[in-house]
Amino acid sequence: MVQEIGRAAPDLGILRKLLLMNWGLIALVLMIASIGVAILYSAAGGAWSPWASRQLTRLAVGLVVMVAVALVDVRHWLRYAYLIYGIALVLLVVVDVMGRVGGGAQRWLDFGFIQLQPSELMKVAVVLALARYFHGLTLDQVGKLLMVVPPILLIAFPVALVLRQPNLGTAMLLAIGSAAVMFSAGVRIWKFLLIGGAAGAAIPVAWSFLKDYQKRRVYTFLDPSQDPLGAGYNILQSKIALGSGGVFGKGFLNGTQGQLRFLPEMQTDFIFTVLAEEFGMVGCLVLLGLYVLVLIYGFAIAVRARSQFGRLVAIGITTQLFLYVFINMAMVMGLVPIVGIPLPLVSYGGTAMLTLLAGAGLLLSVSIHRDVEIPRWHG
Repeated sequence: MVQEIGRAAPDLGILRKLLLMNWGLIALVLMIASIGVAILYSAAGGAWSPWASRQLTRLAVGLVVMVAVALVDVRHWLRYAYLIYGIALVLLVVVDVMGRVGGGAQRWLDFGFIQLQPSELMKVAVVLALARYFHGLTLDQVGKLLMVVPPILLIAFPVALVLRQPNLGTAMLLAIGSAAVMFSAGVRIWKFLLIGGAAGAAIPVAWSFLKDYQKRRVYTFLDPSQDPLGAGYNILQSKIALGSGGVFGKGFLNGTQGQLRFLPEMQTDFIFTVLAEEFGMVGCLVLLGLYVLVLIYGFAIAVRARSQFGRLVAIGITTQLFLYVFINMAMVMGLVPIVGIPLPLVSYGGTAMLTLLAGAGLLLSVSIHRDVEIPRWHG
């Protein structure tokens, strides 16, 4: 029998929700985003245009989106989780058919007043869909092999579409972040090992489908010095900037690698190196510390949530943030291949900024409604 979502507790008033808002988390988000605006200002040679001013506008809009998402009852996010997933999936299909090509990839929808990257939206949508699916299952049901098939399909469709763009980094985030939700829901480790074994066996086949530039990224990761002025240029310049900053950095607006435009894509993928050169190891540790505090807040919200749906949403969003930070920082240090993952709330980008702030809004929504009990249901 289908139960009505949210029958267990009345909705909270707007004023009550504002009082319950996790202002500590909001303050951390603002501090990280402010650092991003400052670094973009520096990356442009001490000018607001073309990046910092636009990022500031996007931040203002994103904050409104974050608060609006936070004020929505978490039970409504459960109710419309599949619809949101379906819309995001349709947008991915539209990108595959008529998306705008840029940088050798077909990833954007151009609506004139805004360019949308649906793969970013899918990162949140797939977490909502998986959280809703597992919310309706008992632990015994989760343990059954056939019950893992639907969530695997929920993950496989968008991952396949994102790989077609091609966008290997985002596909990795989708897959690993989704796996974290499944693991938290109680899916046994041996099933992950089985899937991982199948994926490992498919690597030779997958390699044949990779684009030439993706293969060069792997070769460059293994030995960037083999082509220092070509494929290895990005990572070599990144390492020079990271090392030249020292402990305290060269000072704001004084980074030679960044100011002299040696750093490639310094407003997006390699913005962390601009920070490292100008503020040194100390500046990097400060930013890393802020990210760690956000992660602590996120997992604490997951632990305190009484509903399975809220707990899984908080875990999924927080895990994706961790993956963003880890992959970007490891990428610019040469620890993993360059896969085009931005530094969250710091790198220049519209859809990524709005999606991350919407995800923060979901965390806040789970926090505000942490005591709401949502009955398990099917339908």
